[in-house]
Amino acid sequence: MKKRMIAAAFAAVLAVSLTACSGNETAPSGASSGENNGENTVEAVQKEEIERKDYTVVYSAELAHINYLVSSLSTCTRFTENYVDALVDFDKYGRTIPSLATDWEISGDGMVYTFHLREGVNWYTCDGERYAPVIAQDFVDAAKWLLTKENASTTANIFYSVVKNGKQYFNGEITDFGEVGIKALDDYTLEYTLEQPTPYFLKMTAYTCFLPANGAFLEECGESFGTSAETLLYNGAYILTTFEPENRRVLEMNEEYWDKDNIFISSITYNYNKEAKTLAPELFLRGEISEADIPAEILDEWMNSEEKKNSMIVKPASTTSNFLGFNFEPLYEEEYGPDNWKKAVNNEDFRKSIYYGFDRTAAILTSYPYEPEKQLLNTITTKNFVNVDGVDYTELDALKELGETAQFDKEKALEHKEKALAALNGTVEFPVTVVMPYSTGNLGLTNRVQVEKQQLENLLGSDYIQIELVPYPPTNYNKEARSSGKFSLMEMGWGPDYTDPAGYAETMTHDTSIGTKYSRPYLAEDLKDADGNSIYETMVEAARNETADVNKRYEMFAEAERYLIDHALVIPFYASGGGYRATVLDPFSGRCTQFGRNLDKYKGAKVLDKPMTNEEYAAAEAVYMEERAEALKEETK
Repeated sequence: MKKRMIAAAFAAVLAVSLTACSGNETAPSGASSGENNGENTVEAVQKEEIERKDYTVVYSAELAHINYLVSSLSTCTRFTENYVDALVDFDKYGRTIPSLATDWEISGDGMVYTFHLREGVNWYTCDGERYAPVIAQDFVDAAKWLLTKENASTTANIFYSVVKNGKQYFNGEITDFGEVGIKALDDYTLEYTLEQPTPYFLKMTAYTCFLPANGAFLEECGESFGTSAETLLYNGAYILTTFEPENRRVLEMNEEYWDKDNIFISSITYNYNKEAKTLAPELFLRGEISEADIPAEILDEWMNSEEKKNSMIVKPASTTSNFLGFNFEPLYEEEYGPDNWKKAVNNEDFRKSIYYGFDRTAAILTSYPYEPEKQLLNTITTKNFVNVDGVDYTELDALKELGETAQFDKEKALEHKEKALAALNGTVEFPVTVVMPYSTGNLGLTNRVQVEKQQLENLLGSDYIQIELVPYPPTNYNKEARSSGKFSLMEMGWGPDYTDPAGYAETMTHDTSIGTKYSRPYLAEDLKDADGNSIYETMVEAARNETADVNKRYEMFAEAERYLIDHALVIPFYASGGGYRATVLDPFSGRCTQFGRNLDKYKGAKVLDKPMTNEEYAAAEAVYMEERAEALKEETK
């Protein structure tokens, strides 16, 4: 690494010398050739230099993977976005902009996408050595690796769900990769052919399974690809120069990056500390680190201190939606009465008694004691996910009323309870046992289920339901509790892998692998048509098939989601993320991901001399949201 830094320093000195001698032929960093008013002196160049700062964080949980072609974990994908560029990127408002692709064409039928790649972009080793140019074949080689079943990619299904013949190659039904719908037409022209028109495909190409990888390097590394800093190549804003699990990782600015003028942080150092969650706030106050999430346990202390309060900002909520799912296929022990639960849950009034009886605000206070309303959801799809002509998806006619109506309603809960008792008398044995699992490794959830049990039993009566809390160790919690069907009612979450409402619906349908591991609402016996098909699934399938008119597609998905919630097949709850972070980062400066703002993506982000105060944050947020609304309207024109 030292050799690269010395070379970079020499190059910088040389650039200054050349600029001072060569008239207007070379513009200083960050300026066009006409911005210098003829002052081509060393002082003028230095004046134009970008001020870059270092950034330091501590962490307590190591990344499970840095092989971006394998992992679907958000912790991995967020990290990868800092050092591997995709075909497209997103500006600070979330608009799709060129990245490795400078421009593209889409065929009239929406089936063929042709990308023209940026020339002069290179792959670099962890030592900053130039390895090879980034070319179209890199995308083809990465796709072939991804679709080789033995490589066990957890995101291969996302790729082959849209790219022609991808699934057939993955399953071994065809063996000639040339039949798969991805082609390098020449070094800088890449073509995708899709299985069917996919309106969200352009944004989808920003996801990790569509990222490039150099074929020669893949072959050279073999099974070790993506296991260390040395077994990855980098073409993005940063280079992973150090990766020492449970010790330290370092991202350093790529000195030869094609968009270097939009990098304002020179390095990000991550130091491991198993007590990071507890220690980070104090380390931040001492100036030893640049950011610290403030846990709920000490939030009161920070809120009651003017100095500490003015060091915090509100973290943007994520697109991970959390909801309570009713299980329509209970597979737990007989002692809990799975058959009795199954009879009860297939009655809509029984479900609605719990739906309206659930006080979400009281429950979410265990994790978000301040401004919980910012996290709560009345829909499964989160806010600011997609929009129709500048109108947020959750504000479409089918869903807007849900956002304006209180979900918690004691009178309605008791009204539906009486209807359920009358309808199920003699069929269901009361009280109905409600098996509710939780992970002992999640303090917020552990406290939350206690609140939910007490609140629901007190309102509806322990002669109506009795909630059985079942603890699970954090390891394989979702597999053991949710995927195995060993629950009646359970908090579950999902963040989509692409920006389309179908990304949320797939957890509710039988024709996706993830849909069989959630609550399976398509099995609800009281909501099937004359042919025995799930009415909700039929609505989703019709929405999926609408690919010509995106606005109509979104409206159809919104109607299907409204049906899901109106019939209390699930109970929307809250969006993950949010909370508070003490930081010196300007929270509105960095580039978005395809899912919106993310404080962990450092391209474009700027470090302030001191944290924003609450007043400064509120003013900056108001300006940002106004600008964003206008920007998104312009994008849809």
